[in-house]
Amino acid sequence: MALLSQIRSPKDVKELDIDELKRLAAEIREEIINVTSVNGGHLGPNLGVVELTLALHYVFDTPEDNFVFDVSHQGYVHKLLTGRQGDDFKKIRMTDGYSGFLAREESEHDCYGAGHAGTALSAAVGMAYARDQRGGDEHVVAICGDAAFTCGITFEALNNISQSTKRLIIILNDNEWSIDKNVGAISGYLNRLLTNPVYNKINEDLAQFVERFPGGVSFRKSVSKAKKETKDMFLESSLFEEFGLRYFGPIDGHDLKNLIAYLQFCKKQDMPVILHAITKKGKGCNIALDEPEKFHGTSPFDLQTGGSRSKGGPTPPKYQDVFGKAVLKHAQKDKRVIGITGAMPSGTGLSLLRDKLNAQYMDVGIAEEHAVLFAAGAATKGLKPVCAIYSTFLQRAFDPVVHDVCLQNLDVLFCMDRGGLSPNDGPTHHGIFDISYLRCIPNTILMQPADEDELCDMIATGLDFEGPCFIRYPRGSGTGVAIKDQPELLQIGTAQKVKEGTEIVIWALGPMLKKAKLLANMLESQFAVSVAVTNARFAKPLDSELLLEQSKKAKLVVTLEDHVISGGFGTAVMEQLQEAGYSTAVCRIGWPDQFIPHASDNQTLEKQYGLDENSIFDKVIHHPALVSMKERESESAISI
Repeated sequence: MALLSQIRSPKDVKELDIDELKRLAAEIREEIINVTSVNGGHLGPNLGVVELTLALHYVFDTPEDNFVFDVSHQGYVHKLLTGRQGDDFKKIRMTDGYSGFLAREESEHDCYGAGHAGTALSAAVGMAYARDQRGGDEHVVAICGDAAFTCGITFEALNNISQSTKRLIIILNDNEWSIDKNVGAISGYLNRLLTNPVYNKINEDLAQFVERFPGGVSFRKSVSKAKKETKDMFLESSLFEEFGLRYFGPIDGHDLKNLIAYLQFCKKQDMPVILHAITKKGKGCNIALDEPEKFHGTSPFDLQTGGSRSKGGPTPPKYQDVFGKAVLKHAQKDKRVIGITGAMPSGTGLSLLRDKLNAQYMDVGIAEEHAVLFAAGAATKGLKPVCAIYSTFLQRAFDPVVHDVCLQNLDVLFCMDRGGLSPNDGPTHHGIFDISYLRCIPNTILMQPADEDELCDMIATGLDFEGPCFIRYPRGSGTGVAIKDQPELLQIGTAQKVKEGTEIVIWALGPMLKKAKLLANMLESQFAVSVAVTNARFAKPLDSELLLEQSKKAKLVVTLEDHVISGGFGTAVMEQLQEAGYSTAVCRIGWPDQFIPHASDNQTLEKQYGLDENSIFDKVIHHPALVSMKERESESAISI
C-alpha cells in the first residue's frame, strides 16, 4: 500500500523510519510530477525540497510550530503532508482546487501566506518577536531560497534579527537558482562556502560528531567555536555570523538522516541559527534537471518528452516574446537602450537581449526596488533603460517609481507584463492594480495595446518619449495580427476610433477592445441603438478631446478594462467628464474591489465576476441611463 495515502497529518510522518521516509519521498515526487504534468505548476522548486520538508515535519510540530516559506511556491510537499491530498490536490491551481501557494485560509498549517520573494525572513522575525513578547515556546522556522538573499527586504530582516529575538531557525535552501540562474555577490559567496574543500572536509567530520552527540551545552559551544574558526581560517569572515546568527552547514539537503539530526540540533539552540542545505532543483525528474528554468513554473507537459501538452495548430506569439524581439531590435540600433530585469529574463522576454547583446542587459536578481533605482541612475547618464517587471512585482518598487523616476522626470520605459489576470497563480500574481497606483503620479504616461503590433508601436513611442513611460500588457498569446516591419510612433494621449456611433460610446483599454466590438454588435442587433467603439490606448493622458466629442450627445459611456474599477481607467473617464461639466452617465466594467482568487483560466473568473460577454451585455442594458432612454422612446412611440 502506498505510504502517501496513509499520511493524514504530520503526526503520521513521525511514525516512519528512515527507509520509509525515503519511500515516501519517492511517492511524493511521483505525485507532484504527475499532477503538474496535467495542471502545470512549480515543478522544479517542489522536487528540490521533498526531503527537507519531510525532515522539517519529522522534527517540528505544526501548526503549533510555524513554517514560513519564502514565496511558498515550493509548498506542495507541505500541503501533501498536512492533509491536502486526493482530488483537491490533483486540481491544484485549478478552479475549486488548492492554491499553488500557501494561504492562511486554506489550512491551519499555513501560518503565513506568500507569493512574492523575500518576505519570509521579515515575517518570521516578527512572529518570533511576538512569541517572545507573549512568553510562547513554539519554534519559528523560515525556509528561504538562496535567491531570497538577493532581496533587500531579506537583508533588512537580517540586520534586525539580533535585536528582535533570541530564538529563530532559518533554513537556507540553496539550489543556485531562483527562476533563472542566481546572480550577484551573494550567489558567489554561497558558492565559495560550497566549494572550499578544506572547510567542507572539516564540516563533514563535525556533522558526524553532531549525529553522535545531539545537544550538550559545552558541546554546542565547542562546535560553534570550531565551525566559526574553520570558516574564518579558510574564507572571509562568515557573513551570517556578522549579523549575529550561528551558521551550520553546508549540508546535503537530500540526506534525510543528516537533515533530521541537524534540525534536531538547531531546535535546541537558544540563539538565532541558520542551516545551509544544498538541494537540487528538479531532483527526481530528468527533464526538470535538464531544463531548470523551463520547469521552474511550467505549463502542462508530456511526461516522457517534456514537451507541451497543448493541442491544435500554432498559437500566436506570446506578448513577452513580442516584447523581447522589439527591445532587441531597438537595442541593436541604439546602444543607449538597455534591458533590466529582476531575475525574470525568460518570463519577461529579455533572455533574447541577454543572449544577443549581453552588454546591454542587466539582471539585478529579485530586487525590484534596485532595478528601478538602477534604471533611474542609468537614465541620468543618457541611457534609455527598459525596465521589464511584472505588474504585480512592480508594486514592490512603488516608492522608487514615484520618488526617483517620476519626480525627477527621468527617461525610463517600464514594460509591465501580466497586466491583468494570471489565473492559475491567483491574487498574488494578478496584475490588476497598476493603473490605480500609477495614474495618480505626475509625469507618467500609461499605455496598453489592443494587440501585439500595437505593443511594438508603444515600445517605440516610449523609447522616443523623454520621461517616464509605462506599458501594461497581458499574460500569454497575442491576437495573431501581423506585426509591421517598422513600428509607428503614436501621438501621446491619442485614442483610436474603431467604430462610429452616437447613442452609446464604448471606450476599451487593451485586449478589452475585442469585448467592446462584440458588445457593440449585440447592442445594435438587439436594441437598434447607435454604438461607437474607441480603442483608448492611453490610460494617462486620456484623449479628452475625442472623449468629450463622443460623449456630448451620448446617453451612456461604457468603459472596459482588465483592472479593478476602483481608481482605474473607468474612473479616469468619469473624472474627465465631470471636470468638463458633462452629466453623461458612465458604466464601468472591470474587476470588483476584491482580491480575485485562482482558477483554471481567465474565462472562469470572468464569468464568476461579471466580465464575460453576456454579463457585460446584461449590465449595460440594465444601466439606468439606457433603461430610461428606452422608456422615453417607448412613450414617444405610444404618443405618436
